[in-house]
Amino acid sequence: MFVLGVVRMVRIVRLGRPAPDRLGPFWPRLRNMLVETVGHTKMLTWTVVGVAHWWVAFGFLLLVPTLVQAYGQLFDPAFVLPVIGHFAPFEFVTELFSLATVIGILVLVAIRQINHPRRLGRRSRFEGSNFPRAYFVEAVIIAIPLLILGLRGMEGVLQGVGSYNAHFAISYPLVLAFSGLSTAAVQNWIFALATLKILISMAWFAVVARNLTMGVAWHRFAAFFNIYFKRDPEGGPALGPARQMLDREGKPLDFEEADPDEDPFGAGKIEDFTWKGLLDFTTCTECGRCQSQCPAWHTGKPLSPKKVIMDLRDHAYAAAPYLMMDEKERENVPEDVLSLLERPLVGTEEENGVIHPDVLWSCTNCGACVEQCPVDIEHVDHILDMRRYQVMIESSFPSEASTLLKNLENKGNPWGMSETKRLDWVEELAALDDPIEVPVVEDKLPEGTEYLFWVGCAGALEDRAKKTTKAIAELLHIAGVKFAVLGGMEACTGDPARRLGMEFIFQMLAQQNVETLNEAGVTRIVASCPHCFNTLGREYPQLGGDYEVVHHSQLLAKLVEEGRLTPVRPIEEKITYHDPCFLGRHNKVYTPPRDIMAQVPGVQTVEMHRHKERGFCCGAGGARMWMEERIGKRINTERVDEALGTDPDTVSTACPFCQVMLGDAINEKKAKGEARETLEVVDVSQLLLRSVKDGGPGTPASGAPEKESV
Repeated sequence: MFVLGVVRMVRIVRLGRPAPDRLGPFWPRLRNMLVETVGHTKMLTWTVVGVAHWWVAFGFLLLVPTLVQAYGQLFDPAFVLPVIGHFAPFEFVTELFSLATVIGILVLVAIRQINHPRRLGRRSRFEGSNFPRAYFVEAVIIAIPLLILGLRGMEGVLQGVGSYNAHFAISYPLVLAFSGLSTAAVQNWIFALATLKILISMAWFAVVARNLTMGVAWHRFAAFFNIYFKRDPEGGPALGPARQMLDREGKPLDFEEADPDEDPFGAGKIEDFTWKGLLDFTTCTECGRCQSQCPAWHTGKPLSPKKVIMDLRDHAYAAAPYLMMDEKERENVPEDVLSLLERPLVGTEEENGVIHPDVLWSCTNCGACVEQCPVDIEHVDHILDMRRYQVMIESSFPSEASTLLKNLENKGNPWGMSETKRLDWVEELAALDDPIEVPVVEDKLPEGTEYLFWVGCAGALEDRAKKTTKAIAELLHIAGVKFAVLGGMEACTGDPARRLGMEFIFQMLAQQNVETLNEAGVTRIVASCPHCFNTLGREYPQLGGDYEVVHHSQLLAKLVEEGRLTPVRPIEEKITYHDPCFLGRHNKVYTPPRDIMAQVPGVQTVEMHRHKERGFCCGAGGARMWMEERIGKRINTERVDEALGTDPDTVSTACPFCQVMLGDAINEKKAKGEARETLEVVDVSQLLLRSVKDGGPGTPASGAPEKESV
């Protein structure tokens, strides 16, 4: 039954579209899979859970030989496995993992009960998980090792063990406890315990074989393959670049030749996902670690990454039998059953949708779910695929996004402002008492230019972000770094369009920028916006734009380390740093901003509860910056509440989107009298400039906070 279940599962997974990028290289993938599984690298980020799970996971595998021995004991109570049956290391490992598995699963059971939704309500990471299935699996895992230890005690009596020895290093107390039994009684107990062990084991296999959506059981097999086929063969997270759209043959989609009737524009039906997507759905353990870190879930939105994967899994396995039928076979299937195949992936309850639109559009693409998933499920990719279909085929998306897309298409920036406005900050620097001239590319990069400074739409057009832009430019000037900007030739990288699901506009903007950059001879870029940093460095190579891209915090930290920038003026402030998602989780840049602050005299840094890998989103990603937040608590308000818990003088960050979102939330708090009037949000570059010189663009010489622009 179990083997047939595996065969059926493989057939269902293969219903997905091609994913050719997941097939090699073999050795790096195998190495990473072994590191993640044997090393439990992602599980151990939750230390107690990780340690307990390691013993349970490998106890399940290493105790399989005892099942073979139990079959032999039905015919001969003294039966042991050939060759290794009396081998002391084998017997010690068997007993060690039996005891450790019992302790480990009891710890996990306790954690599940402590975090039970009955106790914690919606805050529980197990809210929405299938508890009866989990209890069944836990009961089996408790029973089997206990039976093994019981059998070991009986075996010791039968073998006449009279003193402690290495063969019964853990079970010897049981040998003593059972030593008063007669030989016949011991033999009968061995028959009984071996029979019970076999029946429980076979019941487990039978139940699992009949329930292919039982992820709490199947993940112990599927996880090895899901981790092996993860996006990055070297073991990096499935974050950073959005996955390319592929045609029906698995090649990059060419919009000029694509046929919407033949080529998948995102995912509108379950079979539009790749086979890796279907494997993701199959592998979900229902542990809820993704849910526990999701900013949308924590602020009352309907999105739960776990439930999205579970709902897609259940729908895939319900529809699969009919997808595998040919037309003749479907003639004998009732129409209401075949309606499963026509069920929309995204739709309201009235439309019988698998995923509600409010769920789909709550996602900020922050990547916390992917970062936390112990089996490397790629939630963000699947949400993005469903968005693509909704935007490009159904034209169904939040109304505010229409303005965003129109502005991107017509003006090359989300605000719809004139390209001439992109140089306003350059003119402001040139008008200072000590003017700074910023070279603007007219055709080719000026000779000797070290970096093209990619300013970004926010950095050029949004008042608060312009302060950061000017601070970076002045710091580069002080350090003697030769840089230039594109000015009006720079257009949005396309990140908001891509994350919204409008791949066509993304490619239009990206190809325009790649052409501009290549013609100008650009090879090295410094970007102030993490979204631009991520798109330029990790997504433009998909379209022929290969550049060395650094974030401004990385470059400034390097300049400080080299002594080209020297912070001298003390800033006596308590500062808490907010990790931008597309800088931190998506690109693993956590240290440089903190290094900058650590070099500024007088600064006292204090971390928020959720930081670095577990940092909490500001709410701007996934094009959410241009959409209204109508459900639950605002994500930026939740983050500012956490920041206020550290009682800071200043909140720092390294992203213009975060600066705007957090600044807006702080201004709301000020209006209600819930935050001190002097509290501001600044970029780390502004802090550095204040220390390197007395004042700077947008930074008062006295060190007193300046009133935030509206």
